[in-house]
Amino acid sequence: MVSEFVVDVKQKEISIAVLEDKSLVELQKEARSDTFAVGNIYLGKVRKILPSLNSAFIDIGVRKDAFLHYQDLGSFFNTQQTFLKHLLKNPKKKVSFTKIQYMHEFDKDGSINDVLAVGQEILVQIVKEPISTKGPRLTAEISLAGRYLVLMPFSDKISISTKIKSNEERARLRQLIQSVKPKHFSVIVRTSAETKRVAELDGDLSMLVRRWHEALNKIVKLTTPSVIFEEDTRVVALLRDYFNESFESIHVNDKDICNSISEYVTLIAPDRKDIVKFYSDETPIFDKFGVTKQMKSLFARTVTLKGGAYMIIEHTEAMHVIDINSGNRTRGSTEQETTALEVNKAAASEIARQLRLRDMGGIIVIDFIDMHEASNRQMLFEYMSQMMANDHAKHNILPLSKFCLMQITRQRVRPILDIQTSEKCPTCFGTGKIQSSLLFTDTLESKIDLLKNKHHIKKFALHVHPYVAAYINKGVISLIIKWKLKYTHSIKVIPDQSLGFMEYKFFDPEKNEIDMREMSELPELIQAETKSLD
Repeated sequence: MVSEFVVDVKQKEISIAVLEDKSLVELQKEARSDTFAVGNIYLGKVRKILPSLNSAFIDIGVRKDAFLHYQDLGSFFNTQQTFLKHLLKNPKKKVSFTKIQYMHEFDKDGSINDVLAVGQEILVQIVKEPISTKGPRLTAEISLAGRYLVLMPFSDKISISTKIKSNEERARLRQLIQSVKPKHFSVIVRTSAETKRVAELDGDLSMLVRRWHEALNKIVKLTTPSVIFEEDTRVVALLRDYFNESFESIHVNDKDICNSISEYVTLIAPDRKDIVKFYSDETPIFDKFGVTKQMKSLFARTVTLKGGAYMIIEHTEAMHVIDINSGNRTRGSTEQETTALEVNKAAASEIARQLRLRDMGGIIVIDFIDMHEASNRQMLFEYMSQMMANDHAKHNILPLSKFCLMQITRQRVRPILDIQTSEKCPTCFGTGKIQSSLLFTDTLESKIDLLKNKHHIKKFALHVHPYVAAYINKGVISLIIKWKLKYTHSIKVIPDQSLGFMEYKFFDPEKNEIDMREMSELPELIQAETKSLD
């Protein structure tokens, strides 16, 4: 299997796609204005206690107060609070983390009123981004994730990933970590650490310990609430979790982010730094690598399968429901049970991909085609478990019921990714009435005239639907040739699959979108301002 990592950096958001054998399996979108992320650690302040829910709202400096449940305080919360109070009480005195004193373990059945008070300062970490009307979800069990290890301060344990099955390998890893682990830290060994040498594990551990001490140094310098540790950007964090020997290339269309990824790859795999490549072509990067086309087909409500079968995916507030239909797959088949098993297995493979692709979390209920034999239902359950083995999110799969229903729970840390696959006409906004398509190129020419002659912008790129781009470029004396002769030779027409048929966008040389609406209104606004001054 060959993997590729494609990063599309735009003015307002960053999109990250993971391809396996050219097939899209992971897609993340992150607004560049986001001020929070899963993994960020904050010095927060208790805003409100909710005894009925045994929880509290914590002010961490974002728009909505974050939610912290009593059960998420952790077993070593008393030790953490004692250390934090001592640190804040003596800001000028350097407190040694290695000399911290352990307090008694936390009572898991206690009341939050006995532990927290309004105005109290507390160390917390985001474990779930805001979803719908809910604010971020917090935990007081701090952890820092590396490529091979997860570091947890204020405790002293070693845990090995359950996905590492070999007893000899588990014993080897435990012995290695025990020899390099500093006091007062717990370490969780990730699946990726299997077969790795002690030097690689020690380097990962040293980096995490250094990050923790840097976070502690910030606490005494900042006011509450403040972020004391920021997780790697979504790009680097996703790369950290997915990077392996199967990665053939990493393509990025932004120089700064390309450099940061190159630095990270150089750090973790110096011999593979050449796989990071800066993409500078005019064609949108997602169009070049076939991501846009797959997005349009894979994020629809109805997803087709091979042989005429299809499935329907519905999202509700509480769960996601997937219905499998055989379509015309059963035509000409005499073995109903065999056909049902084949369709269900094809659906299971696509569902495992869709869960990762859409980042669907919470409860997922799948209505497979009925199968009467228990052995076939067990075979489908095992196949589904196999297909989801590469899913990095925590999940639990229950065997099929006699009605062929399967229930899956999957970790949800951010809102489900929603890609609009239907295109509303950008001209009529769904009314069904638009201007003549013959006049569309006249509209484009008027916008070019506005840019060149009124705003004196000589160099820009026009992004349009591929069909429109083909029409503009066709012929010996094409429209684009005429526009270049009449206005400026620095016009570029770029086909963009993400745009509707009569939709267009202008971009400057730095690939920032030029807002044509604002430009059209600018003379009127200036005139209005002049009149008001008179």
